[in-house]
Amino acid sequence: MFNEWFGLIFVLVNFIIVLAMYRIFGKTGLFVWIGFSTVIANLQVVKTIEIFGLTATLGNAMYGTAFLVTDIINERYGKEEAKKAVWIGFFTLLTMTLLMQMALVFEPGPDDKAQESLETIFNMIPRIAAGSLLAYLLGQFADVHIFSYLRKKFPKDSHFWIRNNGSTMISQLLDTFIFTSVAFIGQFPAPIWFEIFLTTYLLKFLVAVIDTPFFYLAKKFPEK
Repeated sequence: MFNEWFGLIFVLVNFIIVLAMYRIFGKTGLFVWIGFSTVIANLQVVKTIEIFGLTATLGNAMYGTAFLVTDIINERYGKEEAKKAVWIGFFTLLTMTLLMQMALVFEPGPDDKAQESLETIFNMIPRIAAGSLLAYLLGQFADVHIFSYLRKKFPKDSHFWIRNNGSTMISQLLDTFIFTSVAFIGQFPAPIWFEIFLTTYLLKFLVAVIDTPFFYLAKKFPEK
């Protein structure tokens, strides 16, 4: 049960840091977090763990914070600012992928001990890199538009949880389907692909539920 309870602590730490960034740096902190979280999530995803008896990848908690942050920006600063945050995350992820692939081309020195480890982490097959970029862009833009639509349908503060959870859970379903399809269809039998898709989405769903009280706390922060 270690991974299960430590995973809960891990998720809470992620969201607490998001609130700290917002409280200290305001909107700038949220934009910085978007770029940071997209990079870290794609580093963590290369590690697999056993949780609730199923094989899953890390990165779901960090990835969930990106959706939380875009929802906070959308709620407090508007759709256009949320779109800007999505593009910042996309270009940060694209730039990291490009520069690290170029870094791997350099011939390592005779005493270098990092090349093999860096190749393990960053030498992702093109399908996984493409799937991650495409899923992030479409999933985040879907989240922005769904959140804006739900805000019109459910404008009251008491309906805030509907806007937050509804937009995140729907958009992450799209995100997970795109990523697992591009990255894994044809690489694994259909039942294995479906298990990866289902497990990944259920973990993201759980993270989305946990982030709700943090969303309410963020709403109470004074704007900087």
